[in-house]
Formats: sequence, C-alpha cells, structure tokens
Amino acid sequence: MQLEAAAILPTDAEQACLIGRVWNPEVSGPCVVVYRDGDLLDITPSFPTVRDLQEQTDPAAAVAQTTGPSLGSLVEILANSLEPTVNPDRPRLLAPVDLQAVKACGVTFAESLLERVIEEQAKGDAQQAERIREEVQSRIGSDLSQVKPGSEAALELKQLLIERKLWSQYLEVGIGPDPEVFSKAQPMASVGLGAWVGLHPISSWNNPEPEVVLAINSRAEIVGAMLGNDVNLRDVEGRSALLLGKAKDNNASCSLGPFLRLFDANFSLENVKQAEVQLEIVGPEGFRLEGSSSMNRISRSPEELTQATIGSHHQYPDGLVLFLGTMFAPTKDRDTPGGGFTHRVGDWVTIKTPRLGALSNKVALSPDCSPWTFGTADLMRNLARRGLLN
Repeated sequence: MQLEAAAILPTDAEQACLIGRVWNPEVSGPCVVVYRDGDLLDITPSFPTVRDLQEQTDPAAAVAQTTGPSLGSLVEILANSLEPTVNPDRPRLLAPVDLQAVKACGVTFAESLLERVIEEQAKGDAQQAERIREEVQSRIGSDLSQVKPGSEAALELKQLLIERKLWSQYLEVGIGPDPEVFSKAQPMASVGLGAWVGLHPISSWNNPEPEVVLAINSRAEIVGAMLGNDVNLRDVEGRSALLLGKAKDNNASCSLGPFLRLFDANFSLENVKQAEVQLEIVGPEGFRLEGSSSMNRISRSPEELTQATIGSHHQYPDGLVLFLGTMFAPTKDRDTPGGGFTHRVGDWVTIKTPRLGALSNKVALSPDCSPWTFGTADLMRNLARRGLLN
C-alpha cells in the first residue's frame, strides 16, 4: 500500500482550503499546516492550534491571508506517514484536529438503524444476525427512510412496534425525538491518514463506519468538514448498549482526515449534504468489500445534529468535531455463510468522497497500534517552549 497525493486529495484541491497537522521532529511537536501548490506550509505562528483557527470569525478567509515556511511537499510527507515504516526524524501527517472534543452521532440512517436493532436482538452473536435480519425486515420492513424522527408518524410506528414487542433502544434514537450523541475519542487521541486503526482484541465481530465529520466552533457554527472512520465493535455493543464506551473508544479507534476542508466560496455545508461517501476494504487474503453512504439519505440534518450536541444545554469552549453517522453496515459474508463481515488484522480501509479526498488506514489490534502518549498537557508545554502561547 502506498499513499499518493493525487489519490488522497480532493478533486478540486487547488481551490480548496485544506488544513492539516504535521508532526515536526525539529520542534518535537505538531504544526498546523495549510496545503498550497503541493506543499504543506507551517501556519502555527498564526494559529497555534486548529482549535484557534476554528474560532476565527471566518476561518478560511483568515487562512487566505496567512502564509508560512514549507515543512516539505505533500508527496514527501505522505511517504513518511504510513505505519509501520514512519521515520521519526522526518515530518509525518497527524489527524487534523487537536483540542476539540470528538463526538459522534449514531443511528442516523435507516439502513444502519436496522442493523443496530439486529445487533441487539442477536446479543452480539454474528451467527444469529442473518436469521434475525430476515425476521425484522419481514415484520417492520427495510425502508424507514421516509419516517421523520420525532414526527406523529414516528410516534405511531413506535406504538405499533411496542405492541409487536419489537421496540428497541436503537429505534428510540433512530425515529424518536432525540438523536444519539456520544463521545468517540478524547481530544488529541485521534489518528490520521496512514496510521493503523485499532480493534479491541476481545472483539470477533466488528466493522469500519465511514462518515463525514463536521468541524464546529464554540459558537455552534459549522466551519468545515473531513472524513472519519468510527471503528465499531458490533459484538460488544450488541451485548449491551452500556458497553458503548468499550465498543467505540479504544487506542487508535478513531481516524480523521486526510485534511479538514474549511467552508468558503468553493465548498459549503450544502456540498456536504450531497456527498457520496465510498468505502473500500481490501483484506490480506484478497477479500474485497465496497459500499457507500449517501448523505442525502440521512434522517436528521447536520444542523439538527449540531443543535442536539452544542447549545445552551452543553458548551464546548474548544469546539468539537461531530461524526454524522453512516448508512453503511456490512453484511457480506467473509469467513462463513451467514457469518457476515468482520475485520481481519491487515485489512486496508479507504473512505473517500470527491470533495474531501480519501482517508486510508490499516487495521490492527489496539495494543499493537502506536500508544497515545502526546496529550493536551504535552501540547501546551510544547507550544509554550516554542513561544506560541499568548
């Protein structure tokens, strides 16, 4: 596997405002960068953190007025961003966020809603999933996309499902008045393009979740978007929704990138709403799986999900990034008939959409991924030593 600039960049990269982070060994810390004409320019003196950039009145306009020295070409830095061959003495890409909270919405597409119900009914047993899938679809149908969450029709459907003893906590957040919003990862814990993504070793039924991720500032303004992989342990969450933290938040279980694309005259939230997010998995044994998520099929708008997350009821002074959920829930058999899909160590996962580029990571077990050792306190001390904190 190689990372190539043409493959990971948006199709209109030269017109895009692309923000990233690069580990710079010369300062033993991260630098905020902007992509311009094939190079990654260091704009850390103007914006010590991506959080600071998000807080600008018009982030893209602020970047347009800023320049800095090149840390290297994207081609050079990409070549050193692929684990496990990273040279610690050369720059490498990081996730394009830092101090922001990393939040995620679940069950925002009808397709994934049904799979969550199936996980719950199967109690985390992948072998039971196909039988339950057929039963659930025969009784409530497979298309809930026309049901507006919280509407009168949704309430009527809820009552019908309760009477048939098919009501689920996932249906509650899927068609009820309140969406599911959870913490995906701690600030500074996400990995970027080329890094390994981690699976907890107790899991034997798991999958990637390709998603669009919003960048939101402390004023609840959506200022940009990127791609994300919300790595998911289906068997763990299927046993109990109270195990959501164990299913979702593990070492290297959250991937973001390849860049944060800021909104400007060339790219807006309307483009996000029409995005087609594609997924490709290539296994070490030659297995291939492809799927896609169409953002226009989401059951709650990005604005609704943002308002449910941040507002008078909950503040985020450092802003946040918000996974919007996925309609993709892989069911293709991999190992045994009826067994569905699960990852193998060594899988290559690529998530892409034309206006945001492509995010690629290799799957490993979380204990085998690079440990998370550089946290918020380390970042603050590093920036202070560099004279970048006011």
